[in-house]
Amino acid sequence: MSAEAHGHDHGHDHEHEHHHKDTFITKYIFSIDHKMIAKQYLITGIVMGVIGIAMSLLFRMQLAWPEESFKIFNILLGDKFAPDGVMANDIYLALVTIHGTIMVFFVLTAGLSGTFSNLLIPLQIGARDMASGFMNMISYWLFFLSAVVMVCSLFVEAGPASAGWTIYPPLSALPQAIPGSGAGMTLWLVSMAIFIASSLMGSLNYIVTVINLRTKGMSMTRLPLTIWTFFVTAIIGVISFPVLLSAALLLIFDRSFGTSFFLSDIYIAGEVLHYQGGSPVLFEHLFWFLGHPEVYIVILPAMGLVSEIMSTNARKPIFGYRAMIMSVLAIAFLSTIVWGHHMFISGMNPFLGSVFTFTTLLIAIPSAVKAFNWITTLWKGNLQFNPAMLFSIGMVSTFITGGLTGIILGDSTLDINVHDTYFVIAHFHLVMGISALYGMFAGIYHWFPKMYGRMLNKNLGYIHFWVTAVCAYGVFFPMHFIGLAGLPRRYYTNTNFPLFDDLQNVNVLITTFALVGGAFQLVFLYNFFSSIFYGKKATQNPWKSTTLEWTTPVEHIHGNWPGEIPHVYRWPYDYSNPNHDVDFVPQNVPMKEGEEVLHH
Repeated sequence: MSAEAHGHDHGHDHEHEHHHKDTFITKYIFSIDHKMIAKQYLITGIVMGVIGIAMSLLFRMQLAWPEESFKIFNILLGDKFAPDGVMANDIYLALVTIHGTIMVFFVLTAGLSGTFSNLLIPLQIGARDMASGFMNMISYWLFFLSAVVMVCSLFVEAGPASAGWTIYPPLSALPQAIPGSGAGMTLWLVSMAIFIASSLMGSLNYIVTVINLRTKGMSMTRLPLTIWTFFVTAIIGVISFPVLLSAALLLIFDRSFGTSFFLSDIYIAGEVLHYQGGSPVLFEHLFWFLGHPEVYIVILPAMGLVSEIMSTNARKPIFGYRAMIMSVLAIAFLSTIVWGHHMFISGMNPFLGSVFTFTTLLIAIPSAVKAFNWITTLWKGNLQFNPAMLFSIGMVSTFITGGLTGIILGDSTLDINVHDTYFVIAHFHLVMGISALYGMFAGIYHWFPKMYGRMLNKNLGYIHFWVTAVCAYGVFFPMHFIGLAGLPRRYYTNTNFPLFDDLQNVNVLITTFALVGGAFQLVFLYNFFSSIFYGKKATQNPWKSTTLEWTTPVEHIHGNWPGEIPHVYRWPYDYSNPNHDVDFVPQNVPMKEGEEVLHH
C-alpha cells in the first residue's frame, strides 16, 4: 500500500475513539497527543533557557568586574562558591559548562526539534497523530528526566561538572582531577545518556511519521520545507547521537571501572596513575562526530521555520523550493565529514587537516544557497513585518555574519591563531546559538495561535525583537575583536595578564549588553504566559497561510480534523498565484480546470 493511501486510510476509524473524558493527568501530563507534547517540550525548554541565560549573566558579571563582590553571587551560589560575594574559580568553570550543555541540548535541540517537529509534522502532512503516540510520550518524559538530573547536578557538594560542555578527558575522566570532576560529572553523563535515549526515540518517530502517514496527494515534493528540515534533522540525530552515547559510556567506564580508553601516562600531584594506552584524542573524535552534526541538528529546524514564515509573510512562493531541499540534504551529508575542524591543533596530521578544511569549506555552498534563496524570497515581496517575520530576517542576518567567521575557523592554518579564543565563541554563538534562538522565537510567534488558540501581543513582540537584536550583536560582535587580540576562552579572570588589560573595557561593554538583553527576555516570558490565558482569540488562519495545519479547527481535538483528513492538490507555497483572486491558495484546494502547476 502506498504511503499516501496508508495515510488516508489511517483517518477513518478515529472518530469513534476518545468518548471517555480525559482526566487532568491524561490530558496535561501523560498525554499522547502530539500537540500537548509539543507544548510540554516548549515550556520545559523555556524553563531550561531561563536557567541557562541566568548562568551566562552570572559569569559575564565575573568577566566584566573580576574579584568584585556581588550580593547576588552569594545568594545564588552560597558561601562555598562565592565567599563574601566573590565568585570562586571552580564555580566559574561549572557555570560555563552547564550553560553550554543546557543551551545546546536542552533548549535548542529539544526546544526546537521537540516542540516544532511534534506540533507540525502531523498537522502539516495531514496525519491524525504521530506514528507512535506512546513512544512520543516516553521520549518527552525521558527528556524531562534528563533535565531534572542535569539541574540536580548543580546541587552536588563538590559542584557540578566543570570540564567545559565538551567534557574532554582527563578533567572529565579522573574523579580527583578538579572539584567538578566528581559526582557532578557522573550526573552529567547519566543525564546525557537519558537525553540521547529520548532524542533517538523522538527522531525515529518523526522519520516513520513523515514516510508513512502523509495524506492522499502529499508527495515528498509537496511537503513544506519545515517538514523536510525536521525529517533530515531526525536522520542526522539517529546517525550521530549513538556515537556520543558510546563516548559517554566509555567515559563512565574510565571513571568508575578502571579502564583506560581515554587515559595514558597521567600524573596528579606527583602521583603516577596506572592508566596506560588510552588516548584523549579518541574522545575528541567521538565527541565531535556528534558535536558537529549537532550544530546542524540545532540550526536546520530553525531554517525550516524561517523558510515557511518568510514565504507566508512575503506573500510570495519560496524561491528555489527544490534547491532548498537539495541544500538541506547536502548539509546533512557534509555535516558528518567535517568534525575534524574542531581538532586542528590536537596534533592531527596536516594532510588530514587539509582534507577537513576542504569538506568544511564545501558546506558553505549549500548554506549560501539557502541564504540567497531567503533574500530572493524577500525581494519585491509584499512584506508583512510582524514579530515572526522580523525574527526570521534577523536569523538570516546572524546566520550570514556568524557563517563568515566560520570560513576563517574552518581553515586549518588560520584557525591556529584564534583557536580557543573568544573569536570561536563569537562565531558559534552567532551562527548556531542566536540564529537557532531567532528561529525558535519566530516559530513561537507564528504558531502560538495554533498551539494555544490565542495571539501573542504584537507590540511586546516588537520590543522583544529590537532589544534582543541590538543586544545579541552588542554581545557577540566585540567578542570577535577580543578574540583576535588573543583573549582565551574559559579564563575566569584575565587580571594576571597585563597583555589583556586594555580589553577590560570591552568585557564591561559586552556584559552590559548581555544584562540588558537578558532582562528583556522577561518581556517575552510575560507575553508568552499571559497570552496563553488572556491573549486575543485567534481566527482559524490568522496569517492567511497555505499549509494544512491552518485547516484544522482552533479548538484542539484528538485526531486534528473533525471529519475526513483533507487531500492535497498543490505545493505548499501557492502565494500570489495569478490564476486565483485571493493571494493564497491552501494545499487542499483542487486545481482549477486548465490551471498549471506553479513550477518549483
